[in-house]
Amino acid sequence: MMITAANKRDSIVKSALVLFAERGYDATTIPMIAASAGVGAGTIYRYFENKEVLGNKIFQEYLDIFTETVKNGFPHDDSIRTQFHHIFKTMVHFTTEQDQALYFIKIHSGAHFLNEDSHASFQGLLNIFKNFFDSGKEKKEIKELPSSALIAIIYGAFLELERLVRIGELEPDPKLLADVEESFWDAVRLHV
Repeated sequence: MMITAANKRDSIVKSALVLFAERGYDATTIPMIAASAGVGAGTIYRYFENKEVLGNKIFQEYLDIFTETVKNGFPHDDSIRTQFHHIFKTMVHFTTEQDQALYFIKIHSGAHFLNEDSHASFQGLLNIFKNFFDSGKEKKEIKELPSSALIAIIYGAFLELERLVRIGELEPDPKLLADVEESFWDAVRLHV
């Protein structure tokens, strides 16, 4: 059976993502990616000029998926609490579907190999969170903290939660997720 070009590219991207997430970008080589993808190293260079281009492509592709997941169906006209629920729910959905991707994004969001487009993709995701927090502060429903601090509280805690699930320390059942969401909301909402 012939492997199509799209399948080869897909296999390369998936293999690179797993290796970058597990080993880190710097410790991953093109021959490792090729072996994992079941292709020759030369095949990778037909799709990606070099490892840096591959790393940036993966970073941007998965960040775009993450950003679209959060934006899709965003309840702009609903309450801040309902919007927060949407953000939390979509972050959980993305993590469930793309756990390696979230971890890759986490450990590489400030990496030396990222280009301007990758930084812009990451900023696009952060801007969704920033706009949400700014809107909540305007409506006096979110604590008067810099939005970057509020993002750190939620995004940082979510990444740690995801890590605990990855290593098997937590089982993400619906009750736990509901309680965590409520705790996250409690951390950023304005208490009156």
